[in-house]
Amino acid sequence: MGMFKEFKEFAVKGNLVDIAVAFVMGAAFGKIVTSFIDGLVMPLVGLLTGGVNFNDQVYELKAATVDASGKAVNAVVIKYGEFITNLIDFVIVAFCMFLVIKAINRMKKEEPAPAPKPAEPSGTDKLLMEIRDTLKKNNG
Repeated sequence: MGMFKEFKEFAVKGNLVDIAVAFVMGAAFGKIVTSFIDGLVMPLVGLLTGGVNFNDQVYELKAATVDASGKAVNAVVIKYGEFITNLIDFVIVAFCMFLVIKAINRMKKEEPAPAPKPAEPSGTDKLLMEIRDTLKKNNG
């Protein structure tokens, strides 16, 4: 029973719940960005590059073949177009996260620095103040 109680305390701690919510929101945001890239950005890039669909861009290392038994062997390709699309996804997500964090930091109130406590006068300073006070008393 003690282990269950410890797990319950761990699971409902504010930080763990915050992390779980952030993870779910991040996954949903990633889907939105992917949809934005695939549906809007890459078609525009394709239009600018003469109708090229980047997701279909590959570099063929070995052509597809048919082996001796008549079974098809897939081609070996490097999918650089898909990589470029995912790279654009990443840059947009990273930039959006930067903006969100920057906005959160701006909303946080900067706590004013505590006023520095006046330093205790040193022994020499105390002696000089006593001399000054004595001179004022004798002259005034």
